[in-house]
Amino acid sequence: MQVQVVDYQSPDAPEQFVKSLRETGFGVLVNHPIKQEVVESIYKNWYEFFTSDEKQQYAFDPEKQDGYFAPEISEVAKGHTKKDIKEYYHVYPWGRIPASLKDEIMAYYELASNLATELLDWVETHSPAEVAAKYSEPLSNMIKDTPNTLLRVLHYPPLKGDEEPGAIRAAAHEDINLLTILPAANEPGLQVKLNDGTWSDVPCDFGNLIINIGDMLQEVTGGYFPSTSHRVINPTGKGSENSRISLPLFLHPRDEVVLSERHTQRTYLDERLKELGVK
Repeated sequence: MQVQVVDYQSPDAPEQFVKSLRETGFGVLVNHPIKQEVVESIYKNWYEFFTSDEKQQYAFDPEKQDGYFAPEISEVAKGHTKKDIKEYYHVYPWGRIPASLKDEIMAYYELASNLATELLDWVETHSPAEVAAKYSEPLSNMIKDTPNTLLRVLHYPPLKGDEEPGAIRAAAHEDINLLTILPAANEPGLQVKLNDGTWSDVPCDFGNLIINIGDMLQEVTGGYFPSTSHRVINPTGKGSENSRISLPLFLHPRDEVVLSERHTQRTYLDERLKELGVK
């Protein structure tokens, strides 16, 4: 089963989208409410930020987890030993954001969060009764007024040829959160691991909106919705000379939301951040 591309405006979009999530952990939307020109402007403006010295003024806060994460403190994916080849910035409504970038990025944060609420409603509507019975509250309510939803602006720099052997832009991993909302990046490279163990390119035409399941939704549903491994591979040829900008929104419930008998949002997140070596 391949990741399905679903027309957001189609009458059967909710059903087809959730079917793709169930079978592959991913779904792709076209004709969605997030305008491409908005995404392009964000990519351009944050690329300028990442290629300036201004970023050093916003070094990340180990406790709050906001601000700029330099390549040398980049994540090591769970189960891996080499750092990803990337730098990134954590945007929270309460966090530090460069003044020149704040209005635009926060408008996007609100727009994408509103769409995410709708998509979580789609997931709940098309969950089997025995799965829906596990939800401690409606899925979309889990993210209502949450301070934890994270917008990460990622910059994968051009490859110079001196990268650590075996390191790639993003090693195979699963996301921590409920759902991830991701406009297609300005460069290819995103792949998902299928049930047969093979890697497949995620449809990422510029303008597509890519959504994938995170570990928290897998936890909430007792494994019915799978958190699927994905990665960003290194480009080859001329592509290695290009930067790649990516803009994932990671939907996190409020701290106290009960995910399962084992975890609340906070206990689950703290466990994973320690595994990643960033807390």
